Amino acid sequence: MATAVTHVPAVDPEVRDRSREDVRDWVRRAGALSPVLAVIALLLVPGGGGAQGGTGGTGTIADAASGLLVLICLVRVLRGGARPLTRAAAVVLGLPVLGICLAAITSNDPAASLPGVARYLQIFVLVPAAVLLMIRDRRDFAVVAWGLVGLGLLQGAVGVFQYLTGTGASYMGEDIRAVGTFGPTDVMGMATVVSYGLVVVTGIALGSGPGRARTAALVCAGLLFLPLVLSFSRGAWIATVLACGIQLLLSGPRRAARVALAAGALAVVLVGGLGIGSAMVKERVASITQVAAAPDQSVTDRYTMWAAAGRMWSTEPVTGVGLKGFPAYRDSNASLALSSGSDTAGAGAAFQRQPLLSPHNMYLLVLSEQGLLGLLALAGSWVALLVGALRRRRIGADCALVATGLLAWQLIDFFYADIGGPSTVLMSVVLGLAAWWSLAEVRRA
Repeated sequence: MATAVTHVPAVDPEVRDRSREDVRDWVRRAGALSPVLAVIALLLVPGGGGAQGGTGGTGTIADAASGLLVLICLVRVLRGGARPLTRAAAVVLGLPVLGICLAAITSNDPAASLPGVARYLQIFVLVPAAVLLMIRDRRDFAVVAWGLVGLGLLQGAVGVFQYLTGTGASYMGEDIRAVGTFGPTDVMGMATVVSYGLVVVTGIALGSGPGRARTAALVCAGLLFLPLVLSFSRGAWIATVLACGIQLLLSGPRRAARVALAAGALAVVLVGGLGIGSAMVKERVASITQVAAAPDQSVTDRYTMWAAAGRMWSTEPVTGVGLKGFPAYRDSNASLALSSGSDTAGAGAAFQRQPLLSPHNMYLLVLSEQGLLGLLALAGSWVALLVGALRRRRIGADCALVATGLLAWQLIDFFYADIGGPSTVLMSVVLGLAAWWSLAEVRRA
């Protein structure tokens, strides 16, 4: 009896060698970018202490790694001998220094403002500049971008586990809020990380890169969607929806319609069909619009602190009350509607009252502490990065969509959040990634 012989097609040696070379290239690039990737990876280490608002910081191991990144980059620049930044990059990245230093000098307590100077320079000047200089080309850009996605997947997996096992942060009397390794005192940490990852994969999926990369991006988008929902972070939801919507519109209206339908179907399946946190999610979404009729205490506190920041600015409109000045001037400018703090518990931490040390609005924080001059300098730098990213769309759709999406997300999220907490250092990496695309000398693809 004759047996059928199945012929397995042979793998083209040239294709196999090319794949191996691609792997080696990624490994080499990851090694060269290890100072940047270390900052991203170390955000998986659980941090101690609370998320300090405003210009405060937690001094995590990732912050220490960012300082080492700046030092390594400085050594490379000195050894290279060439001018590290173009004039445009030096102006855009150096613009915030003007408002920061002036606010510290004119502060009523300059000594107390010095930690704020260091923090602002770290987040908005030094680390972004170092990341820009470490990235050499589009493939380096991709390595760092996928590093953000990897961090989002790992933190998201921890967050989903917390929700399923009831070991997350306290939310409506239950320990189900997904916060990853950031803990209950930085409930925005995991939401921020996951949002970054989701914006990155959306840009890759909508781009014109290899099919395997776009397929992987779509899979990652599905995996990142769930922990973002379970974070119950209204600000992150709004920023992510708007940033991804901007990416969709930039990629074309027809594609935008198709992807919007697919995303809607995914949301229906995960939240509606499977019932994952559906009741709480619906209530959280509904609370977004409850700013006048029966707002919850967190909304009341936020608007009260916004009003206090506005009063501080009105007293010192040009230079503000000084860096780290918001907590000192808060009580004299806030109404009695402001509570003494927010309750935090769960995720391995005992119940505690978290003080409200910032207005949870980056623009109002800068306006109150640095005045109109500081806001124009800092926001002007961000707008310049966004304009630069949009102008370069024609020379690389993938990088442009990723950079534009990340910048859009951050600028939108700043209406609901400010710097503070372990995840803040990741913001500086994101700004550096976008700055490379906006300001570096990039060749047409």
